[in-house]
Amino acid sequence: MAILFPGQGAQSVGMLGAWIDGHPLAAGMFRRASELLGYDLASVCRAGPAATLDTTAVSQPAILVTSLAMLEVFRSRPRDQSGDHPLDRATVTAGLSLGEYTALVFAGALSFDDAVRLVDVRGRAMQACAEASPGAMLAVLGLESDRVAQLCATVRGTDVLEVANILCPGNVVASGSAAACERLRLAASAAGAMKCVLLGVAGAFHTALMKPAVSKLSAALESVEIRPPRIPVVSNVDALPHVDPAEIRRLLARQVVEVVQWQASMERLLASPQAGGHGVGEAWEVGPGRVLRGLMKRIDRRLPCAGVVE
Repeated sequence: MAILFPGQGAQSVGMLGAWIDGHPLAAGMFRRASELLGYDLASVCRAGPAATLDTTAVSQPAILVTSLAMLEVFRSRPRDQSGDHPLDRATVTAGLSLGEYTALVFAGALSFDDAVRLVDVRGRAMQACAEASPGAMLAVLGLESDRVAQLCATVRGTDVLEVANILCPGNVVASGSAAACERLRLAASAAGAMKCVLLGVAGAFHTALMKPAVSKLSAALESVEIRPPRIPVVSNVDALPHVDPAEIRRLLARQVVEVVQWQASMERLLASPQAGGHGVGEAWEVGPGRVLRGLMKRIDRRLPCAGVVE
């Protein structure tokens, strides 16, 4: 079984619903995170404003802590008659971009405090890059990644324009300057894309425009302890599990400027061990929203993928 954690974009005002009431551990996570961050994270998640929650600097710790709080709610569910709990069956975990930090906490590689500190540095550094070099992200639906990459090469000119996320068949996100994303929208539509959607972000995430964030994040990563995970954590960079703390550090820094290989990561989870996969037959999405369940339906509709809080 796989436990999956969402990334930036899953946040919404009000995502701390009634599910957190009566769960002291979950509520305590928000109190501790607020101490580390210097602002009331729960208040922003409950009441916004959206303009604050949606900033990269705030949305990243908000999604991390909300997902880990939901994990505690999940953990508190009663065991079945045989004494089994779904989390006991977890054999692998993964998270979409930012969600990889959540997965590392779940797998015991990162402490809660260190994850909050790292994601705070990551979010602030990425937001600073976006403010210094404004960009955009465009979801191209109906074309495969190779075709989108060809179109990026054709229309980018002297601008930055790169494939940033390969999410599932026919769902590819490109990232770059706003002008280049507009040229791609026109070219992709002419090439037969079903739809092109400009995402609600101000930065060209997972491109070379994020390079200044790498050094800041690398320094922060060097300051924390990363332990070998107790179950495999699949990296967004190469869709492979890694257990060496030094390699995990390097990949987390690279992730900011490299393509998120979510489709390949999920295909590896689903593949049989004989084919180099994990043989996953069940998955749970733990965190706000239902983006990952939607992507999984496009990757393999047969795989049961449930959410903790509906």
